Amino acid sequence: MTALAAPAVATAAPFAAAPAAGAPKVDQQTLDSVGAFFPAIIGSVATPGPDGKANPALISQATALATAKGVPPQVGAIWDQVVGFLNNTAKPSQVAKVAAANNKAANNDPIIPTGPNAPKIQQFLYPTIGFGCTPAGNSVGTALVTAGPQAAPAPGPARGQAGYVYTSLGTGPAVDNARNPLIAIWINIDTGRTGQINLKRNAKINAVNGPGTFTAIANTGRGRVLSAIYGAVTTKNNNRVNSCTIVPTVGLSYI
Repeated sequence: MTALAAPAVATAAPFAAAPAAGAPKVDQQTLDSVGAFFPAIIGSVATPGPDGKANPALISQATALATAKGVPPQVGAIWDQVVGFLNNTAKPSQVAKVAAANNKAANNDPIIPTGPNAPKIQQFLYPTIGFGCTPAGNSVGTALVTAGPQAAPAPGPARGQAGYVYTSLGTGPAVDNARNPLIAIWINIDTGRTGQINLKRNAKINAVNGPGTFTAIANTGRGRVLSAIYGAVTTKNNNRVNSCTIVPTVGLSYI
């Protein structure tokens, strides 16, 4: 289980995040509650009980958070999806619908190609935030996965591979930072296979003007893959390199 332990250049990209109108808004309660909970989610899936299911106490706790008095609808909807994932009742369409709604609410719809060759994306459950990532302050980030085989993100995941993309709004181009990386950890729920990989600058995506976009391709194998992205985003803003920490975000993908 050590793998799950925490720690020609194109100027336009298929995963460029839409510019926000003014300062983007993210529900901090959503980020705090789900971000703090994600290690328990990963741990429960990685070490299921004797019946092969997630810890019932964890499901009860997530259910309580979803139905607590005064919980905003956005937060409750996310927690409903977490519960559905834990008890194996969540459907891909439901997860995608909630993720898309939350990204839209934060004005973070990713700009992607359309048409028959458009990449098929699976968004993480909620947009996240990086503290001090831009000269003006915080940055909203979006994360998604593409299941192979397809061409994006370049050079493209093959069958049985997951392509991770994280975009930090409002920042300059991405900079690789081996000492303070952006990390994706994952577990294939159907096979038990686990791993982690660093997301890095992609020379073909937003490499000149930004926003900072980081990608990686992981050999997850086919199946349902639970992932978390955490760590630091490093970008070059106004000729200065800046590194900032993000709130972890969680995604469920079908590879």
